[in-house]
Amino acid sequence: MVNGNYEKVLDKISRASGLDREEIKRKIEAKRAKLSDLVSYEGAAQIVAAELGINFENEKLKINELLPGMRKVNVTGKIISLSPIRAFKTKSGDESKVVNLVLADDTSNIKVVLWDTNHIALLENGAIKGESIVEIKNATMRDNELHLGSFSEFKISDEFFAKIMTERVAKEKKISEFVVSDSVRTRAFILQSFEPKFFYICRECKKKAVGDGESFVCTEHGKIIPEKRAVINIVLDDGTATIRAVLFHEMLNLIGLTELENIERLIAQREGLFGKEMIFTGDVRTNKFFNEPEFIVDGVSEINLDELIADLEKR
Repeated sequence: MVNGNYEKVLDKISRASGLDREEIKRKIEAKRAKLSDLVSYEGAAQIVAAELGINFENEKLKINELLPGMRKVNVTGKIISLSPIRAFKTKSGDESKVVNLVLADDTSNIKVVLWDTNHIALLENGAIKGESIVEIKNATMRDNELHLGSFSEFKISDEFFAKIMTERVAKEKKISEFVVSDSVRTRAFILQSFEPKFFYICRECKKKAVGDGESFVCTEHGKIIPEKRAVINIVLDDGTATIRAVLFHEMLNLIGLTELENIERLIAQREGLFGKEMIFTGDVRTNKFFNEPEFIVDGVSEINLDELIADLEKR
């Protein structure tokens, strides 16, 4: 299954090359087959575009046209979320800063990472703030994030958006089509669940708290009274493949795990999960311990039969 992003890129390649869409699709399928399906449709499309001499660099793009690996990206959008500026030390011991924001236009939204202190200064002095409409030039796509370095531009834009896409954008995909760095939405069965693991976080900054004797310590707030949290691994199966999924505290109630402190009831609830079909949304990441993809779930919902039937009728 492919998505709207891929279709839009396909149109751009067709217009730029003069080739029929079906011919381009055949080239993309051939490229994926040659690479043993190790790249997504979007990735294969980008390779085919490069082989046809089509370069999207320096072209102003909509957010839903951005693909992993693109360089010299130009885009305009509205800041809809702005994280606190975080200071850190580089490997050389120098002090530096980083800040994340979410940029939206009328097609989609994307996480943007600022590394350059001059760009961050615009946020610190209020020249650019939350809900500002900004123009970005010469940025780089890393996975599904847009990163700005010292050669990038970050400035206020006079462009106006009558409507912006603020909702989370996830691709509808089968598990067999998952690619690391994807944000996806899939319908799958719970095949297996494991014992929950517990950890503690700081109530203020939500960072992990470290046990220190009988107390807990936060690197930012010192000794604290922590908040207990849970995480559980499950295995999902949609008929095309299986994948290990990770669900943190907020997601557990949504799949039916409400008795985390009562072992007997928790065991019964876990047994009731087997074969349960639901809609899962999240990000595909690489598990460094197992060196294989895993699904970090941040949204769970029951299947709406009316919506499912309507979607099938559209196809």
